[in-house]
Amino acid sequence: MVWFWSFVTYSLIGFLLEVAFSAAVGGRPDRKGLLVLPLCPVYGLGACLILLLPAWIRLRPWALFLAGGAAATAAEYCTAVYHEKVLGVSFWNYDGLPGNLQGRVCLPFSLAWGVLSLGLVYWAQPLLAPLLARIPGPVGWAALLTLLADATLTVLMLRRYHDTRCLQWYR
Repeated sequence: MVWFWSFVTYSLIGFLLEVAFSAAVGGRPDRKGLLVLPLCPVYGLGACLILLLPAWIRLRPWALFLAGGAAATAAEYCTAVYHEKVLGVSFWNYDGLPGNLQGRVCLPFSLAWGVLSLGLVYWAQPLLAPLLARIPGPVGWAALLTLLADATLTVLMLRRYHDTRCLQWYR
């Protein structure tokens, strides 16, 4: 269950980063990933991919910076393709940024993911993993069911309306 809680925790942290970033730059307020829960699953996916990197990479800061940035960028790209092709929506577009690939990923954010990889592996996960391991199993199963219900509703809404604004019940 530690992997599940890591996914949820970093999805929540990603949501908070998105809210802060959007407020700082005057960006779009619809940068959520789910209908109800304050989670951006792309961050949870990216974090888990980074944590799955081999130990020899995680032990070398430059290798972690590069591989972590690449892993998170791959998660971002694949998530963007899924959103576009399966759900008919787009949560972000980096067309105006340098080094972008079809507007789905870009060099500045890939570099940011590399920096965040260092904080994730060397600080956040060592601090959080022991706490996450202590969450009782029944709580994890209830959380998983809640997440799956929200994800199902989110997919249904996005497939029906093809517009991320359908997730904006808040304002």
